[in-house]
Amino acid sequence: MITAALLRRTPGTLSSAVRLHKFALTATATSFARSLSTHITNAACEDHEPGFLGSVETFYDRAAKISGIPEKNLNTIRAVDSVLSVKFPVEIDPNNHIIIEGYRAQHSRHRLPCKGGIRFSDEVDLQEVEALASLMTYKCAVVDVPFGGAKGGVKLNPKNFTPAQLERITRRYTMELCQKNFIGPGVDVPAPDVGTGPREMSWIMDTYRQFNPQDVNAAGCVTGKPISQGGVRGRNEATGLGVYYGVREFLKFPEVQKMAGLTGEVAGKTVIVQGFGNVGYWAAKFFHRNGAKVIGIGEHDVSAYDPDGLDVEALFKYRAEKGSFRGFENAEMIEDPSKILERECDILIPAALERQIGLKNVKRIKAKIIGEAANGPITPDAHDYLVAQGKVVIPDLLLNAGGVTVSYFEWLKNLSHVRFGRMSRKWEEAGKSKLLTLVEENAGRQLTPQERRAVIHGAEEHELVYSGLEDTMIGACEETRATAAAKNTDFRTAALVNAILKISTVTTQSGQMFL
Repeated sequence: MITAALLRRTPGTLSSAVRLHKFALTATATSFARSLSTHITNAACEDHEPGFLGSVETFYDRAAKISGIPEKNLNTIRAVDSVLSVKFPVEIDPNNHIIIEGYRAQHSRHRLPCKGGIRFSDEVDLQEVEALASLMTYKCAVVDVPFGGAKGGVKLNPKNFTPAQLERITRRYTMELCQKNFIGPGVDVPAPDVGTGPREMSWIMDTYRQFNPQDVNAAGCVTGKPISQGGVRGRNEATGLGVYYGVREFLKFPEVQKMAGLTGEVAGKTVIVQGFGNVGYWAAKFFHRNGAKVIGIGEHDVSAYDPDGLDVEALFKYRAEKGSFRGFENAEMIEDPSKILERECDILIPAALERQIGLKNVKRIKAKIIGEAANGPITPDAHDYLVAQGKVVIPDLLLNAGGVTVSYFEWLKNLSHVRFGRMSRKWEEAGKSKLLTLVEENAGRQLTPQERRAVIHGAEEHELVYSGLEDTMIGACEETRATAAAKNTDFRTAALVNAILKISTVTTQSGQMFL
């Protein structure tokens, strides 16, 4: 038996019946058993602190008060547009079927398509999906990516299933999205998140194509795909690279240097990263590559620490072979992984899950700059304490927007049906070569073949992606800084104010606000 609840609202309204229905679904979706990540969350947060969705709404309300936008517009922007909740059976073996729960939330359709990842986790519930969808809307607005926000999740631990079982689950979940019109290159475009990657995105695209064989733009129904399936070079490392770019830019701001007591360069700074998945690994790698000293990396079972600096790549390879940091000889093992957050450092990068810093542990945070690579790692009360103590908090909706930015580039590539640089690279190299020949003739010096190749090199796809991401992050950081100064507020509130103003402009000028 398949059950599905499809909840929609008309623009500007959200009925109490729908909201109550959604709360009831949330209650039934919350699992009794919690993983180690939730154990860490409980250790960090007091009982009265809001959950993830409550935290997002609290931060939104603070920014809304100083945005200057009419209240009726603010209520419309805050509400979640649509939620799909599905349950479906999956055959594990000929004698065993299980019921899988899945969700997809579209927070805002002020711009289409909606955009947001799909996570596979036994912690998935409706409130988490709604919170993440809301963050995606604001995130896209902050970095000027023309998407609405969405998010999806399937309630399972992927480690408990074989690849064949995961494929059946992924395809069945995608079938539900197709049937309910919650996926499509012009409707809603998923991407990888916790527990998913390029493999799952390939399965999603292939399933969508089977339902829409005439859609020439079918590859654009999902991003984060392998290169062979229409993915874009640079997507895998995009979020971690965006985190590096964002922290680098904030370090350049004199007010940040004064608050943190740090110089304006990344080189020489000590960095701790909590979480060594895709985002945490690439963030650590880019900080290390640019001269920072990565002294601590936290994982779900244990953390590695070395005040003289960790070899990020060696630690990554060791974990890939052994399945854990344990036994890695060149680092101290911290058995309580949450304690890595409390070690002294210049820059702390929470890159795991939400609610990792709350009232229970915030007073032990010694970092000068906290860059939110994860979504919602700090609760509102903990955020207020950090700001009051003069800490610099770079918010998630700005700092981890590299993923959706490069997903946007991949979507554009899929719609244009041509890889970036294919039509211009050789023309660019030819022009540089002619110019270089003239310079050599006038200077009286010939460059070596190696020097010449370096000068005339035309941009390849990943270099264009890196350039676009860097430009996007620089612009968004500067906008956030300017609003924080103008409104005399913290960087999170400033980023949300910018998002609210941009969304309100779109909805008001298009007439959506008054339908």
